[in-house]
Amino acid sequence: MKNKSEQKQVFWFTIINYLGIAIGIISTVFIYPKDKEFLGVFRYIYAIAGLLFPVMIFGAGQALINFYPIVSKHNQKKLFKYGIATIFTISFVLFLGVLLVDAFFTIENYKYVYYAFPIGVSLAFIELFKRQATNINKLSIPTLFEKIIPKIALPVVFILLLSGFFEVEGGLVTLVISYFILLGCLSIYVFNYYRVNLDFSFKSLFSQVSKKGYYRYSFYAFLGSFGSFLAFRLDTLMIPEFLSFEANGTYSIGVILASVIAIPATGVFSIYAPLVSKYIKNQDIDMLGRKYVENAKLLFFVGAIFYGAIVLGIDSFFKLLPTYEKLVDTIPIIFILGVNVLFNMATGFSSEIISYSKYYRTNIILVLILVILNIGLNLYVLILTDYGIIGVAWASFIAMTAFNLFKVFYIYSKFKILPFDKGYFQLFVITLFVGMVFYWIPEMKNNVANILVKSCVFILTMVYIVFKLKLVYALNYWIDKIFKT
Repeated sequence: MKNKSEQKQVFWFTIINYLGIAIGIISTVFIYPKDKEFLGVFRYIYAIAGLLFPVMIFGAGQALINFYPIVSKHNQKKLFKYGIATIFTISFVLFLGVLLVDAFFTIENYKYVYYAFPIGVSLAFIELFKRQATNINKLSIPTLFEKIIPKIALPVVFILLLSGFFEVEGGLVTLVISYFILLGCLSIYVFNYYRVNLDFSFKSLFSQVSKKGYYRYSFYAFLGSFGSFLAFRLDTLMIPEFLSFEANGTYSIGVILASVIAIPATGVFSIYAPLVSKYIKNQDIDMLGRKYVENAKLLFFVGAIFYGAIVLGIDSFFKLLPTYEKLVDTIPIIFILGVNVLFNMATGFSSEIISYSKYYRTNIILVLILVILNIGLNLYVLILTDYGIIGVAWASFIAMTAFNLFKVFYIYSKFKILPFDKGYFQLFVITLFVGMVFYWIPEMKNNVANILVKSCVFILTMVYIVFKLKLVYALNYWIDKIFKT
């Protein structure tokens, strides 16, 4: 970081992010299982909103970041306002389309589009304002709004719904209002630090930035965002159409809890991203390859001990909760999607290498391949089999595994580097062996003791062995630093 202000922003960003995750996990294990059907309905609505909002913003958020440093201060404000105008214009056209479809076609569950649309508009503006907050180095408060307000609103609505305060429709309206409150808070904060006028003439902006270049960049950004939704979040849109909202709720709980494994990866990717960009820019492929392996081993190790602890102790943990009966059927989903997350971590910063290189357009092609795989496998599972949400989880696993392998092979074909080495293979074998040893330890009658002996001792054993064998550089570095201090 160049200055204390940036360090402070990063610190608070990290704290707020983890606070939001903690609230989400607590809600997931204690509150959401009590009405999985309503959770399934909301996740379905949120998925529709997630489908709409990349269209509404059409890459304006990424374009704001990309072009902001190269235009004058006057045109920086124009750039921001152009993003606002883009969202308003596209949202209006989309809304007309929504009304026309409703007028001429009868579609099951179409009523939920009317809840999703305002959430989608809110998400589009939130994304744009958050990008502008990044530009003016005021990200911590917007992150607080974004991570905390929705995470509090949903469990509060659940509690009010369960207590009979209102019906499902009232709960959905309240959730829509919560997103408008989030947008209102965020816009007030950003406009307080970054005032703009109502002049929506953009001639000066496009005299400094090529309109063709702007739209090309925005289009690629849109394809990336839209493709990412279809690739990674399509499941929650398809399950209610073929199964039920309750099944969608069960699957959503599994997704949330499996994603816990990836929490440490967020910070690691943020740290390594500038290094990847620098090594590629300087054509230091040898150092890039070393960091590629180092990063992959670190993420695999962290992901593996998290996943192992979950596999060994999650049933005992759920038995300690009053919602056990509602949670137990999510365990297979967590196991399958957990491997999915682990394999994604195990291949390191493959996406970053492609994104920061001259082959960045390949990411879009790879995402499109993933989209086709994901849709095809999900349709096969949901239409031609009776595997249900277990099948959906396996479909996601197969698609994501293929996606990550494609990236690894592509990087090898262009840079001749891999995220694996001899030490990585040793780490994999040790993890598998230690995991199997602890898995076959007989279950204890006391659930707390079972968690301590299996999950906690498994983590300690893994850390000790890997530290002694010096297989993960970061682990040895931090342990040595802590004990020397």
